[in-house]
Amino acid sequence: MTNLNHHREGRGEPLVLVHGVGSRWQVWEPVIATLAEHFDVIAVDLPGFGGSAPLPRTTVDTLTDALADFLADQGLDRPHLAGNSMGGGISLNLGARGLARSVTAFSPIFFWDTPGRVWCQQSLGQSKKLGRLLGPAMPKVLGTPAGRTLFLSLVFGKPWAVDAQTALDTAEGAVKSLGFSPALASFTEAELADPAALADLPVTIAWGNRDILLTYKTQSRRAREVLPHARHVTLEGSGHTPFYDDPAACAGVILDRSPG
Repeated sequence: MTNLNHHREGRGEPLVLVHGVGSRWQVWEPVIATLAEHFDVIAVDLPGFGGSAPLPRTTVDTLTDALADFLADQGLDRPHLAGNSMGGGISLNLGARGLARSVTAFSPIFFWDTPGRVWCQQSLGQSKKLGRLLGPAMPKVLGTPAGRTLFLSLVFGKPWAVDAQTALDTAEGAVKSLGFSPALASFTEAELADPAALADLPVTIAWGNRDILLTYKTQSRRAREVLPHARHVTLEGSGHTPFYDDPAACAGVILDRSPG
């Protein structure tokens, strides 16, 4: 049995929320209450992230398999899936396996070229190193709007507006995550398994136009080319992880595509 730490609330059709690399289920907190009015919401910690134990070998593919096992163990037959970044890519690949009723992916991986993928890996890797170096000074640094802007602009479109505790939890989630480094390294081989298998599935791709990690201009365009049958949405003023930038718009994207 695959036992993943998770948060569950609400009633209706099941909706599984999947975080990105270095993150945890709490990244969805700004939208969970709204979504729980329409869905049985299950926000998971992937293995090696948040409160879930790591796998013996962590890659995008092994994380995808682990989440598929969790869905089966929980009796979640073709739930709606929504994922961010790596979680978006995992959700798309599970959808291609026939394991989802719909997929909503916020700034998903897989739509990079080689320089874009390397930029993502190196910038996130350096951010984790910086977090380790800051150590006990991190609360003080992230306690100011300037510090949050400097440290978290890769993640949030409006990092100065995020409260200090959320900023600290976000940074520490990446620094302390046992799955972060191997998952990030596996991006080199990760790919969208079967785009054609998604053609008949309700798929939404949402991208914040302030995303500088998986850059909006180039990667959202490539997503439109690879998945022409999907619904493509631009989140104005939002960054790579948009749920704190514009929670109402993010919840609306899911609700429009996957009505309860």
